[in-house]
Formats: sequence, structure tokens, C-alpha cells
Amino acid sequence: MRRVFTALTAVLIASAAHAGNLGTVGATYRIAERDALAEIEDKAKGIDWRQVITRQSLEGYDGPQDRVRLPRATRDKSFPVDMTWTLEMDIPDGGGGVLYPQGYTFNPLDYVVFTRTLVIINGNDPEQVRWFAASEYRGRMDAMLLLTEGEYGRLGRKLEVPLFYADSRLAERLHLAAVPSVVRQEGRAMVVREIDIRRHAPAGSAASAMKTKGRKGR
Repeated sequence: MRRVFTALTAVLIASAAHAGNLGTVGATYRIAERDALAEIEDKAKGIDWRQVITRQSLEGYDGPQDRVRLPRATRDKSFPVDMTWTLEMDIPDGGGGVLYPQGYTFNPLDYVVFTRTLVIINGNDPEQVRWFAASEYRGRMDAMLLLTEGEYGRLGRKLEVPLFYADSRLAERLHLAAVPSVVRQEGRAMVVREIDIRRHAPAGSAASAMKTKGRKGR
């Protein structure tokens, strides 16, 4: 059976706003029949992000109203997130019956491979912006940058990468508690890695200088 390859994207970032068209993450295939994954993708497509963006200028846009504010990570930490999903409504089969009932649970990662690496930072934190700019993720085609805070215009010019926004629903789904965080699939789970930028600061930065000074003082 051919399935929609982008279903996991709908689960993860149905509420993540891009200043423009979200586009498609991964390859897509024609739907052979409606199923629970297709229903989730339909919900994601139902959001008109253009109307959201046009309410204010693109230059000064700083994210959705329910954007999440997260503290800076104070230590390196990794943990898995179970992506098991429970349907909140019946999914009809198109013939008067029910294909998947309310309460049906499944793990999207049993059906798709999420090839993207999500990088979440606070765009209003200069150290986090510098960390991302100097990191391997800035030049990686599979990396997607999501902001918890920060102006689209200013950061877009500085980083020169596509920008997305993380909101409270995305943070809750991935159990985000601090930034920067890097999220990628490992087996049947998404693994969140919180990064203490004091330990990974680019050379020449203030954080790097403080780190070096601390070592010399020991």
C-alpha cells in the first residue's frame, strides 16, 4: 500500500509557521486509501499560513501568537520522545463505516522515516544565533531551523537559511524544555538533544572566551 511519506511532518510541525509556504518535507506519493496518517496531514493543510503572515509585515514578523519561550540549555542532555498518536475522532471509511475508531493509537515512525533534523533556537539570543551560524547544521540540506523567538527579516538576512517557528503545541509534542535543541529520528522514537552552548561555543565568541578563561583560572 502506498502511503503519504510526509505524514510524520504533519504530526511534528503542523503548527510550525514559515513566513510563506511551508512546502513539503520529503517525497510524496498518491493516496491509495484514506487512513489515520492521511487524516493528520489534512489537518496540517487546513491552516492558511499566508493569512497569518499578511497580518503584519514580513520584515517585522516574530512568530505565531502562541510561540513558546524556552530557557537556554544549561547542560548537554538527550532523551527519546515516544511519537505514539491517539486519534481524537473516528476516521470514516467512505462507505458509511469507520476505518479507524476514536482512541486508535499508532506510531507514525512505524510507517515513515523522518529524514529531517530539526534545530530549535531562540533567535533573540545572540549567542544561540552565533552558535547556529557556526554549526554544521547551517550548511546541511536536511537541517530545518525553527525559532522560538526572533524577527524573521533580521534573522533571515543574517543566517540566510529558511526560517520556521515553533509554537507551544510543537514544544509539547516533542517535550522541548530548553534551547538550543536538536531533534532527529532514531528508530521508533524522536530523540531530543539539548545543547549547552557554553561547551560548544564557536571560537572567538564571548562564551568561548569565558570558557577558556575559566580553564586557565583552575
